[in-house]
Amino acid sequence: MDPSEMTLLMQEGEGLTVEFKEKYTPKIAQDICALANSVGGKILLGVPVGEDKPHACGGAYYKRFDAVTQKLNRSETKALFEVTDHSHFDEKINPKATLVDISLEKVRAFIKETGKQVSVTKKSLPLLLESLKILHDNRITNAGVMLFARDPGRFLMHCQMHLVAFKGVDRVNIYDKKYVRDDLLTQFNEAVAFCEKHLNERAEIRGVNRYDIYEIPIEAIREAIVNAIIHRDYSVGGTNIQVEVHADRVEISNPGGLPPGFSTAMLGKKSVRRNEVIADLFHRMDKSERMGSGISRIRKLLKTAGVKAPGFESNMFFTVTFERPEEYRSVKDTLKGSPTTPETARLHYHRHPLSQTAQALLQLIKTKPEITRAEMATELGITVDGVKYHIKRLQGLGKIRHTGPTKRGRWECL
Repeated sequence: MDPSEMTLLMQEGEGLTVEFKEKYTPKIAQDICALANSVGGKILLGVPVGEDKPHACGGAYYKRFDAVTQKLNRSETKALFEVTDHSHFDEKINPKATLVDISLEKVRAFIKETGKQVSVTKKSLPLLLESLKILHDNRITNAGVMLFARDPGRFLMHCQMHLVAFKGVDRVNIYDKKYVRDDLLTQFNEAVAFCEKHLNERAEIRGVNRYDIYEIPIEAIREAIVNAIIHRDYSVGGTNIQVEVHADRVEISNPGGLPPGFSTAMLGKKSVRRNEVIADLFHRMDKSERMGSGISRIRKLLKTAGVKAPGFESNMFFTVTFERPEEYRSVKDTLKGSPTTPETARLHYHRHPLSQTAQALLQLIKTKPEITRAEMATELGITVDGVKYHIKRLQGLGKIRHTGPTKRGRWECL
């Protein structure tokens, strides 16, 4: 291993395949075995651990003030702990959670996302969780709860995300909402799907392939969502990540503003990870970069797409605002409540040709007019909610209609 590789490993920190040791101990044999049982890795000797402050003597805490040693009172001791406690919320042990509360299915879904070929069983689970830094002495960390618990809300009530779509530009008339009270990977996937559902898209032919392109690059939306998950201040109860779709903008906000001394002008140049373990786990799933390049990627994606640069605001919450292109706004309002005329429907179809899924749905209706929504979902490989979305869109464009009773009627292509 050359010095540059060694430096890079030290900068990235410990993970599934990297372990730091201050000095040699017999326990290293256990770590070698653990690495060999997973995906292999490297152990670096001579990397010291930080000092374990604060220190006590005789059951009390002391501190130097000028040339005098003084015993700290209760409030001073509390302040000392707050200053010296450098552990992140996601690294702390959750006092209520145990291995029994971990879902094997969620762990397996995570492993699948990483692309690794690792078998996960009840027997191998503790070793795997230890390698991911979310199990210590058979005790689960907050990160382990938020990623892999069957019911994360049972242990952390505020581990949730609110998805809301508003009609117009004010937070008044809600036409769609979803509260996601589940693990962080589910929150991420649901948030992306919600934005895809409510953003306009158009088709573009490149060579022999067809691509669906959203009015705001969906990759930029994904980046902002994962950033909100990674940088959220989970120690603040009674809050949640909020994804809002308005007629003129999309806002993604998370509790916890920028760190002290860190301004919005520094975004994209410097990065401070508020949740080291969560950041590492999302990096393993190839949904984020360790180097903190998310903001730069968002800016580049929007610039390439010819969309206005994002806005950033930081106070108690950190908010990313994507402005929707002007030409899409009135069209979207029309489809979401205002009377639809043949002229506006034709205008929308001209700007946004039908996606492949919508075209496949039309073909199903033509060949089997009595087909149910559940059968459509099975044939197309999407959810029933996804079917309802495409049906509503096709009806708004004047492409289909339903006649007869709800359960025994039939579909017609117009």
